[in-house]
Amino acid sequence: MDSCTVVRVENISKTFPGTRALDRVTIELARGEIHALLGNNGSGKSTLIKILAGVHRADPGGEIHAGGRRFAADHFTPDLARSAGLHFVHQNPALFPMLSVAENLALGRGYETRRGRIDWRRQNARAARLIERFHIRATPEQPAALLAPPDRTLVAIARALQDQDGEHEGVLILDEPTSALAAPEVERLLSTLRGYARAGQTIVFVSHRLDEVLGCSDRVSALRDGRHVGTANTRDMTETTLVEMMLGRHVEPLRIHRHGEPRPAALSVTGLAGPQVNGLSFELGRGEVLGLAGLLGAGASNVLRQLFGAERRAAGELQLFGQPYAPAAPQEAIARGVAYVPPDRAIESSFHGMSVRANLSAVNIRRYFQGLRLRHDQEHADARAAIDRFQIQLASDRQGFATLSGGNQQKVIVARWLRDQPRLLLLDDPTQGVAVHARREIHGFLRDAAARGVAILVVSSDFEELAQLCDRVLVIVGGRCAGEVTGDRLSAHQLTELAHFMPEQSP
Repeated sequence: MDSCTVVRVENISKTFPGTRALDRVTIELARGEIHALLGNNGSGKSTLIKILAGVHRADPGGEIHAGGRRFAADHFTPDLARSAGLHFVHQNPALFPMLSVAENLALGRGYETRRGRIDWRRQNARAARLIERFHIRATPEQPAALLAPPDRTLVAIARALQDQDGEHEGVLILDEPTSALAAPEVERLLSTLRGYARAGQTIVFVSHRLDEVLGCSDRVSALRDGRHVGTANTRDMTETTLVEMMLGRHVEPLRIHRHGEPRPAALSVTGLAGPQVNGLSFELGRGEVLGLAGLLGAGASNVLRQLFGAERRAAGELQLFGQPYAPAAPQEAIARGVAYVPPDRAIESSFHGMSVRANLSAVNIRRYFQGLRLRHDQEHADARAAIDRFQIQLASDRQGFATLSGGNQQKVIVARWLRDQPRLLLLDDPTQGVAVHARREIHGFLRDAAARGVAILVVSSDFEELAQLCDRVLVIVGGRCAGEVTGDRLSAHQLTELAHFMPEQSP
C-alpha cells in the first residue's frame, strides 16, 4: 500500500451455500476521504462490511490490509478488526434511550472509577470533551431519548471512535446513517461528517440516497452481483451515471404523467383528529397518488394508521367512495378494500420466519381453504403469478422471506396487497432501505395501480420520493394541512421549505 492508503481489501470472495456473494473484490480507501459504497440489494455490500467487521469469514485467498498490518481475510475476527482501527456504526444506533449521553458513551469503554465507584465528575467531564470533539448538541447528563436524531447518530460515532489512538486514526464505516432522518437533519449530519474528513478521518459511507452520495463523498465504489465494477471520483458522476454504474446498463428516466384535472373522490376526510392529528381535511381522487409530507412527529404517519383503523380516531368524518367509513379495526378496513403497508417491514409488515408464499397469502389465506384442507396447488399458482408480475428475485416461493434482499422483501409486501386490486392503498415509507433499481420498480407498480383506478395515499421521509411519485403532496405541520404542492412547483426543495418554515395554523 502507498502512504495515502489506510485500508485495502484484496481479492475478497465469499461463498454461501448456492450463492457467491463476493467475487475477488479489491478496493482501497485513502486517508481523510469519504468513500461511498454503492450497490443494489444483493450486490454484496453487507457481506463485505461483515467481513471487515470479522462477523463473516471470507473464502481463503483474500487479504485485508489495515492498521499497518496484513491479515488473511478468512481468519479476520472482530477483535482483529478493532485492533486494526475499523469502527462500525449501523443503521439503527444501539443507544439506551433512558440512559444519559455520558452513560451511553461509557458503554463503549467502561466508566471512570475511583476507589471502586463510578466517578461521575470525571465521567461527565470526559463525555463533555467527546461532545465538543464530535460536535454533538447535547449535555453529558441529557437522556439519549431527548436527543435529535442526528445527535443520536453522532453519539454512536463518538462511542465507536473515542478510544482510537489519534484524533482521526482508523476508519469509520457508516451503514445507512441517514435512513431515518429528515432533509435538514441529513444535511447537518453530512456537514459534520465532511468536517471529520477534512480533519483526516477516513469514512466509508453506505447509502441508497444518491443525492447524499454526490453531496458528501470524494470517491464512490460500486458492487454488482458480488463484483467490484468500478471506483470513480464523485465529482465526475451524476445520479444517472451512478445508477448505470450499479446496473451495468443505460437507464431511461421513469416518466410519470401527472393528472392535474379533478377526479371523482375515492376518499373524503373532514376534521380528522386523533394522536398527532388535529382537524385534518382533504380529498383523494380515484386513480390519484397523493403524498403526505411532514417532519418526524408532524402526524403524517398517524393519518394512515387512523384511516386503517390501527389507531384511535377522536373525531372526523370519513367517506370511502361516497359511503360512510369508520373502521374500528384493520379487519374492517380490509373488508372495505383498504390496504396498508407500514414502514417497518421486519416487525409490522411481514412474517420473517415464514416462506415467501405464506407472506403473499397472509392477508387472505381463507380463500385457499376447501373445508379444512388447504389448497396448496392454488396458493402456489397464485404466488408464482405474483412473483412473475412483480419481478421478485428468488429461487422458489417456498424460500424463506428473511433470506430475500430488502428490495425483494418490499416487493413481496407490496405484491401481497396489489395483486388483489385494493380500492385504497396506504403506504408509509414504501421504499425505505430499498436499492435504487428496486425503488424504481416499486414506483412503477404503484403508478400502474393508480392507472387502473386505485387511490393511493403515501407518506415518505424522503421528500425526493414524494416529488417523483405523487400527483399532489399535502404538507403536514402540527397535524394539520399547512399547504399543497402540485404541478411544476412539486419538488423536494419546495416540500422541505414548507415542512420546516411554514408556521402551524392556529386552531
